[in-house]
Formats: sequence, structure tokens, C-alpha cells
Amino acid sequence: MAQPSREDLAISENLTRIAGSLFARGYSYGSAGNMSARVRNAIVATPTNSSFGHLETERLSLLDATGVHISGDKPTKEINFHLGIYRAVPAAGAIVHLHSTYATAFSCLNDLPDADPLPYFTPYFPMRVARMPVVPYYPPGSLELAASVEAVAADGPVILLRNHGSIAWGADLSTAAALAEELEEQCKLWFLLEGRGRALSNAELAALHARFGTPGA
Repeated sequence: MAQPSREDLAISENLTRIAGSLFARGYSYGSAGNMSARVRNAIVATPTNSSFGHLETERLSLLDATGVHISGDKPTKEINFHLGIYRAVPAAGAIVHLHSTYATAFSCLNDLPDADPLPYFTPYFPMRVARMPVVPYYPPGSLELAASVEAVAADGPVILLRNHGSIAWGADLSTAAALAEELEEQCKLWFLLEGRGRALSNAELAALHARFGTPGA
């Protein structure tokens, strides 16, 4: 196998750095969550049962584009939905899956619709996310979960997993992580406002999209 390029190493080191930052700031805990990124024709991912706060770059899992494990530790059990997103969204360069507190709590609410359950309280979330699909609950690591995620991945860069957490994808790790953080903060606002919040109107959202463009367009 060819030696990794400087670019490959930089992506792997960036994954370790961003994961550590998410852990340090409370977006991840224990061994919850997983991340991945494209490196040329391969994928680097966090190992199974690993902590975002204690990753070692040289032990990250390396897989080919079909999911065959090449080197490093055994990949996250959720690798199948990572692979599904990369198939469904060629522009996706990185994926961040979190069990962050407020987004996970929001995913456990009764009667969530299949898409867009979260009001838009501030302009920044709708400037980045036009639509947020909600995937029904399936056991972690299951093929049913992976298939359901892949089916809606192209609908938006943020997905809510029922009774589980969130997934965000982007062109690179920084973009994906920022989207995951943005969703967590929007969910936090929802709980803090306790039904007293004023959401942006359809006219205000349309004006935002007219000025900044529609996400995904």
C-alpha cells in the first residue's frame, strides 16, 4: 500500500483535533459519537468505542470507498451510514455524528414530523440548512438505520435520528462540525424558550434566502 500523502495526514490530524475540541466543549462524552472524512479514494473514521477526547491519529480506521477495512483500529459500528451518505452525496467530504445533549433530547420528543421539526429562531441555521429530515429509530449500527440515513442524506446536510442524536455532513470536517454545533444550539434554544420563542416567519426566511441563497441550491 502506498504511503499516506501529506494531505491525507493533515485530514487525519484535523479529525483528531476537531474531535478533541468537540469533546472538550461538551458536545461529546464517553465513547459516544463518530466522525469520518474522505482521503482521496479512501475514508478515515473514528474507531469503534473510541472517545473523541483520546483519539490517536495513527490508530484511526482507514477504509476503501466500499468499506473494506485497510488499516488502523476497527471502525465505528456506524460506518455503514457514513458510507451511505458518501454514496448519496458526492459533495460530502466529512461527516460528524453526535449524541449531544440538546439535539438528542429533541430527538426523543413525542410526535416529531418526518422533516423540519425545529423552528428557525435565528437566521444562521436556515442560512445553512434548508431542510432537516428525521429518521425513525433503529438500533445503532443496524443496516436499517444505514439504509434510512442514505435515503434522506441528499435532502439536507443535517439529519436528526429519532431517540439517538444528529448527523451533519459538509465539504470538510470544519463545516460538518460547525453544522452539528449549530443544530445543538438551536435545540438548546428550543428548550430554554419553553414555548415562548418567536420563530422567524416564512417571509423572513424567504428574505434570508433571497439575500444569501438557498442552502443546497
